[in-house]
Amino acid sequence: MATNLANVAKQKKIEYFLISFVDLFGVLRSKLVPARAIGEMQKNGAGFAGFAAWLDMSPADGDMFAIPDPDSLIQLPWKKEVGWLASDLYLDGQPIEASPRIALKRQIEKAAKKGCRMKTGVECEYFLVNSDGTAISDDQDTQSKPCYDQSALMRQYEVITQVCDAMIELGWGPYQNDHEDANGQFEMNWDYDDCLKTADRHVFFKYMVRQIAENNGLRATFMPKPFAHLTGNGCHAHVSLWDKAGKKNLFAHSGDEMGLSKKAYQFLGGIMHNVEALASIFNPTVNSYKRINAPRTLSGATWSPNAVSYSGNNRTHMVRIPDPGRFELRLMDGAANPYLMQAGILASGLDGIAMKRDPGKRLDINMYTEGHKVRGLTKLPLNLLDAIRVTEKSSSLKEAMGEELIKAYCKLKLDQWNDFTRSISDWERQNTLDC
Repeated sequence: MATNLANVAKQKKIEYFLISFVDLFGVLRSKLVPARAIGEMQKNGAGFAGFAAWLDMSPADGDMFAIPDPDSLIQLPWKKEVGWLASDLYLDGQPIEASPRIALKRQIEKAAKKGCRMKTGVECEYFLVNSDGTAISDDQDTQSKPCYDQSALMRQYEVITQVCDAMIELGWGPYQNDHEDANGQFEMNWDYDDCLKTADRHVFFKYMVRQIAENNGLRATFMPKPFAHLTGNGCHAHVSLWDKAGKKNLFAHSGDEMGLSKKAYQFLGGIMHNVEALASIFNPTVNSYKRINAPRTLSGATWSPNAVSYSGNNRTHMVRIPDPGRFELRLMDGAANPYLMQAGILASGLDGIAMKRDPGKRLDINMYTEGHKVRGLTKLPLNLLDAIRVTEKSSSLKEAMGEELIKAYCKLKLDQWNDFTRSISDWERQNTLDC
């Protein structure tokens, strides 16, 4: 029986609920609902005009309703009278298939029918910057190799520990916080879990980091490449497939050199086969392609891939196998939609298993120095337009994730690209004003 949110409100002294959803562009949308009305909202949902968000709807469409998932409830650690809820979108009593959380739940249902479930963890990198985002917030953070710099980490102690303490209170199992490879950049890790729970937490984590940074007079950004000379914000995903009970890791196999099962290699084959089409989802902004196709940064490496390859414990590849029974996907960036990212991983992996796809030969080379020597290596798209076009043409992705979702996503992304092309940049003025 579903948790009664009205009772929970009384027990936990919650006065308001944020009933939230994420649109196709990853924007978090919410309504603030008083506790007195949460019973009705739990039953029938909070009403929204779909056209007002980045969903493929028109002003003529009726109200859509966000039905909150009581299992997703998070009581804001810094404002305990408020509870946050992830929700699923419905229109005319039917789930909206071209909505991110529903898309992920559809893939979870497919996996369940095959007797398995996906568990994931995410590494969400972010910068702490000034209010207008033109510079990092710590003007003393200037090392060319600032990764793990203790002094720079401790200068942001208040923000880092407030976020980490919140995760401890929420039971997420955070286990490390560090200064990342770029000046002003940080990463905070928590325990992996079922992919829907990880996606819900990913959504809330981004909101929480931004809010706590703001409470401390700073600004946090997950933008893929906010500074041209610095390493960009990745959002690496660690992936494993388990039996339906969640007890046995189906990717683990002690007899394999890398500790991976046949099913794991097929799942990886699905990723390798579909990843070009998934790039517009994993790297969803114009700015994303300045991270994965970047020249060397101040630290000496971009730490991001530009080709479709996998290896062992080698961070120069798109896929790294750090330990037996799991692999790390390093393509995604900070702008990736938490639900679509997980849905894309699971859809392509299930496709790989169904089609028995071969991931090809593992490459044990430094891709940054030797990748150009590998013949026939598939390159990742150079820009968002190229990525969208590959997504549009992918029959396997449409079959796996649903044509309605892919069509809606590509339509809105093309509109965004066209909006970008109508803008005039400072670079254009500086280089072509006198041509």
